[in-house]
Amino acid sequence: MKKILLVGAFILGLSAMGFAQGPPSPEERVAQLKTSLSLTDAQVAKAKVIYEAQGKSLDSLMSAGQNGGDMQSMFPKFTKMMETTNTKIKAILTPEQAPVFQKQVDAMNERFKQMQQGGGN
Repeated sequence: MKKILLVGAFILGLSAMGFAQGPPSPEERVAQLKTSLSLTDAQVAKAKVIYEAQGKSLDSLMSAGQNGGDMQSMFPKFTKMMETTNTKIKAILTPEQAPVFQKQVDAMNERFKQMQQGGGN
């Protein structure tokens, strides 16, 4: 149940970002990772492909939700998509980069948990 609420908060966050500035593009996400993890050019190319695929999946998932789809049935799909993306990103990282990336993922999960609990920020 907590996972569903957490994913719900994430989707709401993405929706809110969509109204404000739009979700980050694959290029923006890769640029952030390149800076924070010191990715090589080869890693950048692989990460871009991973995030582009995730973006397409997210677009179709969000489109289904907006077209009368059952939001509750979307949560497990969204969670799976995020986990798959993170696993693919971890696979291209060095042993030194992986823990830094995991800390970023954990921090994002904590922010969504706080949003779910009404903490904002």
